Amino acid sequence: MTSDVEEQPGVGPHPRPWPDDPRLDPALLEDGDRRNVVDHYRYWSNEAIVADLDAHRHPFHVAIENWQHDFNIGAVVRNANAFLAAEVHIVGRRRWNRRGAMVTDRYQHVRHHPETGDLVKWCRERDLPIVGVDNLPGSRPIQEADLPRACLMLFGQEGPGLSEEGRAAADVILHIPQYGSTRSINAGVASGVAMYEWVRRHG
Repeated sequence: MTSDVEEQPGVGPHPRPWPDDPRLDPALLEDGDRRNVVDHYRYWSNEAIVADLDAHRHPFHVAIENWQHDFNIGAVVRNANAFLAAEVHIVGRRRWNRRGAMVTDRYQHVRHHPETGDLVKWCRERDLPIVGVDNLPGSRPIQEADLPRACLMLFGQEGPGLSEEGRAAADVILHIPQYGSTRSINAGVASGVAMYEWVRRHG
């Protein structure tokens, strides 16, 4: 049988006496924790969660171009949180649709660069190779190519893919093999596949 009553996600108020733990948020203990977080972080404050994630983040970064207000950015941020990326970099417009991030941008570092040159300069100062991800002529299959442990994976936006500036900035361009009839997969999906491939090798 199925119930007609939809259960609320998360957990309710914490029974008293409350645990003596400075990471816990008194308001969440009092009212319950309905956030989209794993059970390990139930009742933790947002600040405590970010601090704990920062102690374990992986050394890869993810960047996505945002010249035309791309709706994939929220998914990229959500994926970056799931795979514990160091940072997400948004190149171009500062504003982006946060709905797809499902509030994970509270726990994921997001940095803005007005132009591709600003991103390139940031990477070069830190010796981070730029790995473009796009199904372009001459690109290499991601599962066969070298994928550095410390790197920045750069994705173009839906439709045009990597910009000319993005292509020129990339030290290498990799693609995700496809086997159906569609010409491409969107940047949100591609970012998840690429981050999983990084974690499969280095995580």
